[in-house]
Amino acid sequence: MLNQSAQLDRMFQALADPSRRAMLERLCKGPASVSDLAEPFQMSLPAVLRHLQLLQQSGLVKTEKVGRVRTCSVETKALRSVEHRGGLDAYLLKAGDEELSLKARRLKRDIAKVQSAQASAS
Repeated sequence: MLNQSAQLDRMFQALADPSRRAMLERLCKGPASVSDLAEPFQMSLPAVLRHLQLLQQSGLVKTEKVGRVRTCSVETKALRSVEHRGGLDAYLLKAGDEELSLKARRLKRDIAKVQSAQASAS
């Protein structure tokens, strides 16, 4: 149980930053290279990589390097486990953050689309 709690803490820590949430929202639309993810942000590539590393450590994102390109994608299992534990949007509502709760519901909808697309591709 302690291990699951630590993993959940890492997920919430990763989702606490607006830049990481934006990266995750972008990845819900489909896989993207690190360069593509970095494009809309006014930050250095090493800073983007640190954000992605935190998202990876939380289990929300996975990356794969093919040749010189590192491609990132959403790890839907991790997001499902958050939902299984009562829901991210419910947690945020209890914490009193309606705006983040709304974003969590949108993210949940986007994740459902990704899962559906993955299931139909299989």
